[in-house]
Amino acid sequence: MHIYSRKQRWKLIFFAGAVIIGIATTWYTNVLVKRLEKEEKQRMEIWAEATKQLLTINEEDVDMYLFVDRITKENETIPVITVDENDHILSARNLRLFGKNKQPVDLLRLQFQKLSEKNQKYLRHQLKIMKKQHEPIKIDLREILKNMRQKGYDITPEMLNAPDMVQYLYYKDSILLTRIQYFPFVQLAVIFLFILFAYLAFSSSRRAEQNQVWVGMSKETAHQLGTPISSLMAWVELLKIKEPNPEIIQEIVKDVKRLETITDRFSKIGSAPVLMPEDVLQVLRNAIHYLESRTSDKISFNLHFGDLEELIVPLNLTLFEWVIENLCRNAIDAMDGVGRIDISVEDQNQVVYIDVADSGKGISKSNYQVVFQPGYTTKQRGWGLGLSLVKRIIENYHSGKVFVRSSEIGRGTDFRIVLKKQG
Repeated sequence: MHIYSRKQRWKLIFFAGAVIIGIATTWYTNVLVKRLEKEEKQRMEIWAEATKQLLTINEEDVDMYLFVDRITKENETIPVITVDENDHILSARNLRLFGKNKQPVDLLRLQFQKLSEKNQKYLRHQLKIMKKQHEPIKIDLREILKNMRQKGYDITPEMLNAPDMVQYLYYKDSILLTRIQYFPFVQLAVIFLFILFAYLAFSSSRRAEQNQVWVGMSKETAHQLGTPISSLMAWVELLKIKEPNPEIIQEIVKDVKRLETITDRFSKIGSAPVLMPEDVLQVLRNAIHYLESRTSDKISFNLHFGDLEELIVPLNLTLFEWVIENLCRNAIDAMDGVGRIDISVEDQNQVVYIDVADSGKGISKSNYQVVFQPGYTTKQRGWGLGLSLVKRIIENYHSGKVFVRSSEIGRGTDFRIVLKKQG
């Protein structure tokens, strides 16, 4: 399993862990919310019962009266509205009304009709919210009044039939309960932002580190190649004197120059290369000519330029030839040394499309982006840097784009390069 498969697996594991944590947090919070809702309902039922009992307590029983009155006043967090049978608001508690100080007002001490129109609308709106949240608690005061009449209290039929003798208590979740309900979402948002910032910081640091590694490796490679190349040039001069066969010498000279080109390529990685107007068609011809002379006859190279005779594009010649060679060598490896490579060029006014298609093994869609990552390779040998270099040279140095245009397992892959015609 290559390094990027392992990284993808660990990403999935971390993602799954985050999902499990999120689900567990939400579930546990939901359990707490249900318990608090149950407790608040019980408190409201006690509050409603205490309201009824206030009517039956003898004023001489001061302790009992104060106890029940305390129960009715202990609710300082749960918003409450009571209405009569005609849905007229009779009282309210723990609701912040509009006024000079905007302080919470207990409407048990106020008349609804005396409130401002703005506050009346506000209370009716709160009542709608409460009706949606919880079923009302019924407070039937008629039985209490009947018992009081039997005990000798002066209770008239009008009092028994008054609309406010049957009341309905509505309430909504307290501020604390509401906050707990939204807490998991706030928590997940904070965790997500933290992970996002950490990921961005890590990615930025990793890219900077990768850039340093690229530059350091390239400069060191160029430096290491410099000494043997100089020595080889000296041996070539000596062979010219002693070796009568000019063809052998010519081939050696070509390979030495090739090494010089490779050294020059590595030396340009990490620095800003100079782009010069070049005929991209001729550059492609030269690159393919070089590859054909050093590739098996079982590989067929085909150039498709259409009616184009010349196409000037700003290029760094040395690096762009490297791109074409890497793409072609990658294709040759994918075809196991047997197949065809088609290179097509399209002039699209502002940009140029260069397609490099092979008849190799193909790439699965899930790996379209991964193939350009450093270290990704399907071969037993190699560092998996070829396509990564292609992407770096095209996108960082030529301000272009390179991507897998299409691919089919067992039938081949088509890479597309997009270059600007003007730098």
